[in-house]
Amino acid sequence: MQHPVCDSHHPVIKFLFVIVHMQHPNMLELTQSALLIIDMQEAFRAKIADFNQTAARIALVTMAARLLKLPVFVTEQYPKGLGHTVKEISEGLPEETEIVEKTKFSSCGAQQFEAQMKRSGVEHVVVSGVEAHICVNQTVHDLLANGFQVHLLTDCITARQPNDKETAFRKMWMSGALPSSVEMALFELMRDAKHEQFKAIQGLIK
Repeated sequence: MQHPVCDSHHPVIKFLFVIVHMQHPNMLELTQSALLIIDMQEAFRAKIADFNQTAARIALVTMAARLLKLPVFVTEQYPKGLGHTVKEISEGLPEETEIVEKTKFSSCGAQQFEAQMKRSGVEHVVVSGVEAHICVNQTVHDLLANGFQVHLLTDCITARQPNDKETAFRKMWMSGALPSSVEMALFELMRDAKHEQFKAIQGLIK
């Protein structure tokens, strides 16, 4: 006779199975995720106080994304007037990256960007860039409206005025975007210290 605790239909066993194997839907999933870099252009460098620090963190995430083979999407707002993506970020982009030029504030207003998103098949978008209350805010709301789960890298998003940044975060969170950070996102994507890129990414962070 089988012991009741060894029975797979026993309620305690069922409960333990759920705890071990289920992943919360708000956690990043490597095979469903992409990095989005919004308008990190040279013209903003002199106007945003923490631009250099933000660019450095985004460059780090970009290198990690290459190691993890994440799709990377990049937009530029009117590059003729605002310049192109800053060198510290652009140098680390995957070779296949097609930078999207736009005039609409939301990245989703550019047909090329929409086509890239559809081709990728991703469901989770990790967002970085400027400015928090304009192009980032509008892009995030459009992504949410189109069914994407949005993770905001709060240490990789900024604006000229701190109050605008704080207000933008509050609105995006209230609309359903999820707060995250460089380390939080990368460790969620890897999930395990045995991941083949763990040591390389840990080296980038330290």
